[in-house]
This record gives sequence, C-alpha cells and structure tokens, in this order.
Amino acid sequence: MEAIGDVIDKIVKKRNLGDQNKLTQEVLADPEVRKFLKEHKDKVDKAMILASITNLYEFHTQIHKPDEIMQGYRPELFINGKVIDVRYAPTDEKLARNHELEVKNNLRLVNLPNRLYGVKLSEVDKTNERAVALMEILKFLQAFKKDPHQRGLYLSGDFGVGKTYILAGLANNIANSNKTVVFLHVPTFIANLSRHISDNSLSDEMDRLIKCDVLILDDIGAETLSQWSRDDVLGVILQARMDNVMPTFFSSNFSMNELEAHFAETKNSIDEVKAARLMQRVRFLAKEITISGPNKRILEN
Repeated sequence: MEAIGDVIDKIVKKRNLGDQNKLTQEVLADPEVRKFLKEHKDKVDKAMILASITNLYEFHTQIHKPDEIMQGYRPELFINGKVIDVRYAPTDEKLARNHELEVKNNLRLVNLPNRLYGVKLSEVDKTNERAVALMEILKFLQAFKKDPHQRGLYLSGDFGVGKTYILAGLANNIANSNKTVVFLHVPTFIANLSRHISDNSLSDEMDRLIKCDVLILDDIGAETLSQWSRDDVLGVILQARMDNVMPTFFSSNFSMNELEAHFAETKNSIDEVKAARLMQRVRFLAKEITISGPNKRILEN
C-alpha cells in the first residue's frame, strides 16, 4: 500500500495544486472540515487527520467543485474506524425531486393533461360554491387514513366549475401518501376500448382500475355506450369496487338521476333495468355533491 504522503504528492502533481503542506493547510482551513473536527475533537487526533487527508481533500473538493457525476448528492464526513471517511447523501433538492417522481408513479392519469400532476388541494380556490365539496373531501381524507374502505364522492355540475381540478387536488394528495390512484377520462377510455381489445390489454387495464387504491372517473355521462361497454366493462369495474368497498370518485355534468337516464339508452337499445342496476353501484360507491358557480374556462379565455 502506498504511503499517505506519496498519495498526496501524486494528487498534488496531477492537479497542479502546489506542495503538500499547502494542500493540507487549504483542506484544514475549510470551515466545514474545521466544524467536523471541532465536533469530534474527543475522537480525532493528529495521526487520524494525517491518515485521512486524502478523504478530507475529496470532501473539500466535492463541496466547492463537485463532479457532475455526483450531482444531487452532498459529501459528508464520518468516523470510520481509525480514519475520517467520506460518504454521499442525497441533497434536499434531490429528495424533493425523488418524492415528486414517487407521487407521479402513484398517480396514473389516463387521457387527461399532465398539468393535473401539479394541482395541490391546498391551492384550490375555496369559493362558497365549492365549500361543501371541499369539506366532504377533507372528511374523506381523514377517514381514509384510518380505513381505506371509504365511500367516495360524485361531483356534479355544469362545465368549467372546477370538478376535475378539485379531484386532481384530491388525487395528488392521496398519491402523496403512497397510495395508488387512477384518474380516468371516461369518454376517451370508452372510445378507445377497441384498441385495448386489438392488443389484448383490456383485461389488464380493467384489473388496474379495479385494484387501484382510489379510482376517479372523470366526465362520466359524456361517453357513448354500447350494451357491452356499459354492462361488461363499466359495470364489471364498478361491481368489483363495490364488492370490495374501494373508494371511487366521479365527476359529471349530469346529476345521478340524469346519469341513470343516460345509462338506459345505448347505441342499439333502451334498458332501464340495467341502467338502474348500474346506478345502484354508483350510489353505493359515492355521495352526490353539486358544485355551482361560473364557468372558469370561459373566464380564463
């Protein structure tokens, strides 16, 4: 094994840093090195410092001129037996980015804009028209922490009153607690069913919707249904979630009564019995809350 002095001399020559004494003085003058030595003065002596000078130099360099490969990590000094060693810990910024990625992995947006990933429930405008819905969501979140088998909400109201935005805030809040959420735009999902059939992915997709911790069905009632998509797709998903009391949320321009009439009429027939049966599942899974107010989409244009 090379002597510590020889190692230092090589570092000095390779990096044109001057003589060994100057290098040692520079390292030991580093405020963070001095702070560490002061905090551990009962464990550190001159011999340990000399034996650790290359590690101290690495720490000093990575603090002031970090390598790109170590981006997102900060060096830390620690006592490792008879030497002072260096380890790398993620920075607060990297931890925050990692957490954001974890939240995104927990929340799956299906046919909805990616900007919904950034919606925070705390930033949703607390207007009088939204007060009841936000209060009910708060109650749900408090109960959900204790027991995941909770009844969801059915947010009805006109275009642009903020139903989807509120549910996006809810979705991110739940994903932040390490629960899986699927936020699905129903009309697009129904329109794309043929694609899932052609690539044999429908069973897997339905399984994901059935088993996720929280399912949010956005804009239900705006889709064009066939008997098959109503009974064997939507009906099966809602039945499974009802059987297992899995939290399910809805947004719609229809009231629940209007949605039942919509379910009765498919492309080829009218079947009020099957519509009523499907609505039993919706009513079991969610409590209806009506949101009023101006169309914010118009106001923003």
